[in-house]
Amino acid sequence: MLAVIQKWDNSLGLQFPPEIILKAQLSLGEEVSVTMQKEQIIIKPLAQGKKYSLEELVAKMPSDYEAHEENWGPPVGKEVW
Repeated sequence: MLAVIQKWDNSLGLQFPPEIILKAQLSLGEEVSVTMQKEQIIIKPLAQGKKYSLEELVAKMPSDYEAHEENWGPPVGKEVW
């Protein structure tokens, strides 16, 4: 696959095709580690753990958990409630 390095502001950047992003299981805003080994650039996701769905996360909540409203005190700025 061919890619072209382009100028972005004061830096150089490389845009990855969607199929590479999908295969690497990367998403917008995800942090990656960039290193050099010999003459290769290695890009790895920082979070090596599993990505959870909302349903999986909610299932891990304690059964006795009760949501409550937090009191943040009186309005400070131009909040309208």
